[in-house]
Amino acid sequence: MRCRPEALREALADLDRRGLRRRRETLGRAGVTSLLQAGRRWVNFSSNDYLGLASEPALSAAMCNAAAAGGAGSGASHLITGHGPEHDALERELAEFTGRERALLFSTGYMANLGVVTALAGRGDVVLEDRLDHASLIDAALLSRATFARYAHCDTAAAERELARGPAARDGGARSALIVTDGVFSMDGDLAPLPALAALARRHEAWLIVDDAHGLGVLGARGGGSLEHFGLDADDVPVLIGTLGKAFGSFGAFVAGDADLIEWLLQRARTYIYTTALPEPVAAATRAALRIVRDEPQRRARLLELTARFRAAALAHGLPLTASATPIQPVLVGAVSRCAAISNCLRDAGYWVTAIRPPTVPEGAARLRVTLSAAHTDTEVDGLVEALARAWETTATREQAP
Repeated sequence: MRCRPEALREALADLDRRGLRRRRETLGRAGVTSLLQAGRRWVNFSSNDYLGLASEPALSAAMCNAAAAGGAGSGASHLITGHGPEHDALERELAEFTGRERALLFSTGYMANLGVVTALAGRGDVVLEDRLDHASLIDAALLSRATFARYAHCDTAAAERELARGPAARDGGARSALIVTDGVFSMDGDLAPLPALAALARRHEAWLIVDDAHGLGVLGARGGGSLEHFGLDADDVPVLIGTLGKAFGSFGAFVAGDADLIEWLLQRARTYIYTTALPEPVAAATRAALRIVRDEPQRRARLLELTARFRAAALAHGLPLTASATPIQPVLVGAVSRCAAISNCLRDAGYWVTAIRPPTVPEGAARLRVTLSAAHTDTEVDGLVEALARAWETTATREQAP
């Protein structure tokens, strides 16, 4: 883009013409699943608050108590004076929860992904990623300066072909090869084939890195995420990344692994070293969330029950769902204009479901990303499906009109 103001205006106008301009909404919250704006209330089906913990009183109390005791901010990076007792306790508890030797806190999931990949790979190395990996993982690979390749979604055979034709094969072995994947894919809701990828990583002596942002707390009897779902451990997946702003209802991220891995990241992950530490009150709230995730499995059971209820009702209406068995339930629409129209119809009916458009998803793959929470009621889920079916029929009729 040329460096002139009118170029920005033209580019923004082009986004408007194609229906791709994002617009931020200012929304209040009333209860666990309700949004407020200008006196109007909607049932929220666009949150990643899978267990309903973002409004949980125990988290608020822990945050308030920690702030009253030690203040609101950490005041420095972790390696200067910003690492406090709540950080230390949370890291130890996350390590125990994930079955690993150590864990390291990051301020965001984006920063965790950038920090891990760029600390473990550089020039002469290989980073191999699923084509539908999160943007932060793609950016991490590009910033690492390693040779970067992407394989077809969830296609382990394609991943192996990429490894076979890459510099590791041509040059007699790169210094390091990383296979990087989401555990649960955020826009499709499906799971990566982790057992097959773990076997592939072992055959090629590669690191397997899993970002389980949407799996931890949700999947597995203990909430251990995608790895527990598949029965995998730290030997299968040596690098586990998790975020704390989804099922855990707070904020931040972590990496868990063996002691040497975490020590290396502490020494070399620039997004850990050169930023202010997460506020201790946030760490205290996350500790409270971790206890709930561990001690209240009925939340996960309720979440999966509601997911099954939504799927059964939506499929009975002929709505085009993906094969997702997770609380991420995409309704595939295709055209950007129709996707936005359905979202607006749902908003008129009292349901907030965001339209997901390119470039977040590929061209022609616009969708409504419905996300379930354990805090939703049966009535709210049933009402959403009925409103969605009406909107689907209404917008189809409009498209067919001359």
